[in-house]
Amino acid sequence: MVLLAAAICTKSGKAIISRQFVEMSKSRIEGLLAAFPKLMSTGKQHTFVETESVRYVYQPLEKLYMLLITTKASNILEDLETLRLFSRVIPEYCKVMEESEIFENAFQLIFAFDEIVALGYRENVNLAQIRTFTEMDSHEEKVFQAVRQTQERDAKENMRKKAKELQQKRTDAARRGLSPGFGGGFGSSSAGSVMSNAGLADTYEPPPVKPAYTAPSRPSGPSKAMKLGGKGKDVDSFVDQLKSEGQEVTTGNKTKATAVNKVATPAANTESVHMRIEEKISVAAGRDGGLSNMEVHGIIMLMINDDAMSKIRVKIDNRDKTGIQLQTHPNVDKKIFQTEAVIALKNPAKPFPLNTEIGVLKWRFQTQDESFMPLSINCWPSETASGSDVNIEYTLEQEHLELTDVVITIPLPTGVGSPLINECDGQYNYDKSRAKLEWQLPLIDKSNKSGSLEFSINGGHADDFFPVTLNFISKKSYCDLTVADVQDQETRSSIKFSTDTVLFTDRYEVL
Repeated sequence: MVLLAAAICTKSGKAIISRQFVEMSKSRIEGLLAAFPKLMSTGKQHTFVETESVRYVYQPLEKLYMLLITTKASNILEDLETLRLFSRVIPEYCKVMEESEIFENAFQLIFAFDEIVALGYRENVNLAQIRTFTEMDSHEEKVFQAVRQTQERDAKENMRKKAKELQQKRTDAARRGLSPGFGGGFGSSSAGSVMSNAGLADTYEPPPVKPAYTAPSRPSGPSKAMKLGGKGKDVDSFVDQLKSEGQEVTTGNKTKATAVNKVATPAANTESVHMRIEEKISVAAGRDGGLSNMEVHGIIMLMINDDAMSKIRVKIDNRDKTGIQLQTHPNVDKKIFQTEAVIALKNPAKPFPLNTEIGVLKWRFQTQDESFMPLSINCWPSETASGSDVNIEYTLEQEHLELTDVVITIPLPTGVGSPLINECDGQYNYDKSRAKLEWQLPLIDKSNKSGSLEFSINGGHADDFFPVTLNFISKKSYCDLTVADVQDQETRSSIKFSTDTVLFTDRYEVL
């Protein structure tokens, strides 16, 4: 089929949006759309009309028409199938079939149209693929964000340790009578030398020296000179007052700390042979208990930067007890992997690619048994005379995991004000623009495997607080696959290698 244009128009032929897939002037498309209502026969129900040059394939959408303009030589069955796909795309972006709603989402609709047709020919896509392509959901971006959050958290921890060390040094210096202001600079060397030589004053007579400059004595009483940080308390109280009123305040110190974090973020210490173990988990659980579906997809990526280490064997330690499905790369010897759990190329003389990250092993786990969930969430909303009371609790089901940067997001009814938090383990953040309450927990492990959040809100009913979504990252693998050893292909001697592991959520919902 050759599709000339796709348009959404009114019953009078006025074009709301139109996407041309071949070279066509504006006057030409306007003329074709204006002629369309005149060709329709009253009292007859058809899905297409034809002229001497083109064919109109259409479907009514309440007060509008979804219209395709094709050549007469196109296959009418394919035209109708394409028309149905176009008609299913529109409700994905428009809640009501009105002209104003179409205008508001015009660009999203045009982008979706471009995914269906390219250069006049239908692409082999379905509605789910169109949604994925237009959202531009990037798996690599999620991994990058997860790794960056971990690095930023490590950098903050290092900053806190350094701050404690500096504070301890200042305290010790104050106890010894030293000036805490510039003790870490050049002044500390002279002060330290005076103290270390104080005990030798009785036995050592210094040689005569030239008279030194004597600074004028300071007048007693309060100084009127400018002091750096002298009004810190007043500024802090003013900032706290702004924050209590709901204003977002960014101070210079915070900006500086962010810059320090970026500089002080440590780069991953990788060897010439580096392996990245990556897992993403998707969970759809029921609000009344039970697990609709859970999937874990994992992969081991291998990166070699040294030509001398390109011919290797990788020993895998598989401690998984869930029954995962393993799949090796086509160039990996499957027999050796099945018998020895070793990743090696089919041709031993052939090296692994250099400076290229390649996937050598994939695995997949799927279940509907809720005992395999890493974290269970119980959300219990109760309607009262004044509104709703909501109790939420989490429980860590897999105690070998350490979940970090955990965020549990609860949707809230709109137009009823902010929630009143009665009890909260961790921190919370109310996003007024999105009408969501974010429950933030920096770490969940076996030492704090459960926690709860309780809040009240005016109005709403049980369905307003679902779906509850969960996001987290972890440096431990769910399926418990690790790299035990890396050996030279010929000598079988061990080679130094490095690994990093990340587990993150792809989609985790309580529906």
